[in-house]
Amino acid sequence: MDHTHILEELSKLTASGLKRTLKLVEGPQGPKVHINGQEVILLCSNDYLGLANHPEVKTAAVRAIETYGVGAGASRLVSGNMEPHIMLEERIKRFKGTEAALLFNSGYNANIGCISALSDRSTDIFSDKLNHASIVDACILSRANVKRYPNRDVESLEGLLKRSAAKKKLIVTDGVFSMDGTIAPLGEIVPLLDRYGATLIVDDAHSTGVLGKSGRGTLEHLGVSHPSIIQMGTLGKALGSFGAFIAGRAELIDLLISRARPFIYTTALPPAICAASIKAFDIIEREPGLRKALQENSDYVRRELGSAGLDTLDSATQIIPVLTGDAKRTMEASKALMDKGVFIQGIRPPTVPEGASRLRITVMATHAKDDLYKAVKAIKEVLI
Repeated sequence: MDHTHILEELSKLTASGLKRTLKLVEGPQGPKVHINGQEVILLCSNDYLGLANHPEVKTAAVRAIETYGVGAGASRLVSGNMEPHIMLEERIKRFKGTEAALLFNSGYNANIGCISALSDRSTDIFSDKLNHASIVDACILSRANVKRYPNRDVESLEGLLKRSAAKKKLIVTDGVFSMDGTIAPLGEIVPLLDRYGATLIVDDAHSTGVLGKSGRGTLEHLGVSHPSIIQMGTLGKALGSFGAFIAGRAELIDLLISRARPFIYTTALPPAICAASIKAFDIIEREPGLRKALQENSDYVRRELGSAGLDTLDSATQIIPVLTGDAKRTMEASKALMDKGVFIQGIRPPTVPEGASRLRITVMATHAKDDLYKAVKAIKEVLI
């Protein structure tokens, strides 16, 4: 691709309102941050419980650096397998209630590693149409036969399963859909597993630490369990850290160690990240009030926006989209809100379909009620 072509592509992106730019957050993450010297209310972070700057989490990371150094130095199958990695995997499997867990360096890597390791050309993958991009890319890389079903449409999913003659069948779904804030109907999907000999992979990135009585995610929230369920979760959202994991049966983890290419060929997570994540799990189990505060804050924002006639797309979680439709209008609204001291990122294609651009609000447990009131007032002024 020559320089002229790059300039042409950039021009097209700009004209269509799809060119992306970076905003610099000055200082630590929090319910308020500084951007270009301006203090703004942060309503687009996945730091749902406010743990990214928690003093205990920071202390755990610093102590791990003093003990283990900064980097792991290699992939875990070479010389990068260190005590904090094992300790964190033990912590995850206890938290999720599974036989074993395996760390990955991101949710993207975890999905690609797990789905591709379990699939081949004789596999049928049944993927929800609104699944995260990492699942979409994982399905492509898996070389399996991919069959997409309408969002949360269990009847359509079962129809596809009935027509499948594949030896291996994988159903893959987000637990919470990251752009809509809706929850997958796992209670209706799980009975299909034994009926059609399928395995279910749940991407619990936006649920881990948030949903369920103990914060264990979508399965706990819905009261669902099955030995064939594989859980993916991330450490960089509600846990305020970085990385991801796959949790499930011990033999699954043994297979991934030998077959998951992102695990095999990537330098291991820094030990300090593992220590920070362990401390975050401790806080989540110790302080259920964080989840209660998050739920109350989310309910307030959703209720206020809905009563004003704004379309929040049936959100039931801390992710609250406000449908705006046009990509250009969305980015103009995002800029207008920033001018009013509210940072909400606009979401455009290809992340969402054409005509479905939106402001994606994400609420935190640590947001002050007064700040949420100001933010809701600003949103109404800009959009109504």
